[in-house]
Amino acid sequence: MAERDFHIVNRIRAQIARLGDRVALRHQVGDQWQDISWTEFGEQIHQLALAMLSQGLNVQDKVGIFSNNMPRWTIADFAALYNRCVTVPIYPTSTPQQAAYIINNADVRILFVGEQAQHDAAVEIIAECPQLERIVVMSDAVELADHPLVCRYHDFAGQVASEASADIETELAQRLEQTAMDDLLTLIYTSGTTGTPKGVMLDYANIGSQLEGHDTNLALDEGDTSLCFLPLSHVFERAWTFYVLHRGGVNCYLSDTNKLKETLVDVKPNVMSAVPRVYEKIYSAVHDKVAKAPFHRKVIFTWAVNMGARMALCRQQQRKPSLMLNKSYKLADKLVLSKLREILGGQIKFMPCGGAKLDASIGRFFHAIGVNVKLGYGMTETTATVSCWDDTCFNPDSIGIPMPGAEVKIGGNSEILVRGPMVMRGYYKMPEETAKNFTEDGFLKTGDAGEFDEAGNLFITDRIKELMKTSGGKYIAPQVIEGAIGKDHFIEQIAVIADTRKFVSALIVPCFETLEEHARELNIKYQDRLELVKHSQIVELIEKRVVELQKDLARFEQVKKFTLLPIAFSMDKGELTPTQKLRRKVIQDRYHQEIERMYEESHKKSVRHH
Repeated sequence: MAERDFHIVNRIRAQIARLGDRVALRHQVGDQWQDISWTEFGEQIHQLALAMLSQGLNVQDKVGIFSNNMPRWTIADFAALYNRCVTVPIYPTSTPQQAAYIINNADVRILFVGEQAQHDAAVEIIAECPQLERIVVMSDAVELADHPLVCRYHDFAGQVASEASADIETELAQRLEQTAMDDLLTLIYTSGTTGTPKGVMLDYANIGSQLEGHDTNLALDEGDTSLCFLPLSHVFERAWTFYVLHRGGVNCYLSDTNKLKETLVDVKPNVMSAVPRVYEKIYSAVHDKVAKAPFHRKVIFTWAVNMGARMALCRQQQRKPSLMLNKSYKLADKLVLSKLREILGGQIKFMPCGGAKLDASIGRFFHAIGVNVKLGYGMTETTATVSCWDDTCFNPDSIGIPMPGAEVKIGGNSEILVRGPMVMRGYYKMPEETAKNFTEDGFLKTGDAGEFDEAGNLFITDRIKELMKTSGGKYIAPQVIEGAIGKDHFIEQIAVIADTRKFVSALIVPCFETLEEHARELNIKYQDRLELVKHSQIVELIEKRVVELQKDLARFEQVKKFTLLPIAFSMDKGELTPTQKLRRKVIQDRYHQEIERMYEESHKKSVRHH
């Protein structure tokens, strides 16, 4: 294909014309899954694009989408792109103030909102956003505020029928003719663990390079189903949705992520983008169940996963398994492995994974049970993927090999530097910030430290901005410690404390579902979660597990003391970014007393090293 053929609008229009009555999108209405064909998808985009045009939107004007995942999210996105406008996504969990900042910074003229929470937040900030001309409500169930700017999706899209003129149709046709690879496609605001959000400018060439690169690396077939459950406001799910539609796949929308478990069995997706936490939870649940199983079941499970791991190694090394291994694997698959794959619906071909580092043991486990997890590394500034696990030579401790077209090198401070067609144009209205994030020869500074091995696998050794230095002068990489301890099924969240301190400590949020069940088995009586996390048997249990989980870490890296918290870190309280990264400063300020207590010369329980 020529470069222009990778223009996402041209790709979608080609698929609409070609695939007609085939299914493009699928979503839940009540308990039923409903299909939207490519023809219907095209008609809805076209109608909405005309409605936007009748509002007087100019080329490269900004259209905001503040919503949970739903087909109308993607329809509104493409309607804006048909007009050569720029889509500005806002996380559905954003506070009214966060939304107002983005709407004003990006000069958003029309805002599409999803459900009641986003509608209410948008209405609250109307007075603060003078350039906002329309708030279009996408969910039919929302109770509308009585405000002249607010209207229902149907009313907005339907207004064209009466006033559509040949002029508007002609104007839209012209814009579709004039699509350009250097048009700005989207502004995605990075939430950042510190500082003000920055609008990352991505153009059609950025997205096009990813479509082309993924075509080389992945085998997604026409008609394959992808479950879209990570927020579309994040670059990972949005770029992946573009790729699924570019390949003629079926995009299934899940707006309530609490229903992921049931939906996987219901939808039986072939592919799905997920973050490491999804795999960690499945891994923990499986191992928790096995831990309680009778001895013979444990033996069969361990043997079966072992056979799967040996078979995965054969596939990876592209060598033929022995007759004995073949027979053993078939039995292992029948008894155990196929049942484990059923948790994910049983039809997975491969699963892109990104957003954070996946613990190597979890990656190995999924490959052993026959689920091809493809861990990738990237950022909003690189239109998602920079590197990805290769099917043959990947190392589970690595973040894969660079994508086609991505030029990756290690700079000063061991920083990973990236150059190539997937790298952003810069930060919107922030020329100085943009200049600061690039080297003189045009490489983007990722803020991650890393290294390559002889096979070309890229490894992250740390997040440069988050390196902590103890008062003894030792550098601590908090993610490494958090990754080692956080994979335990009794632990939901962990925040490591070490900067300018004598030793490493941690705030730990237990997985209460597992912990409460354990407390029932031990007949532990408690009034509330605060009492539960202070119970000596519970502290002792977590202590033993922490000791075991960090035995491979250097002594100076190991958590010496910890405090169990009765409440999880959350986005609402500003402790997590929308991509679930820790906002360490907020956490340290909020739990200042608990942290200080761990460093006082007290008799408080510390982690013993055996």
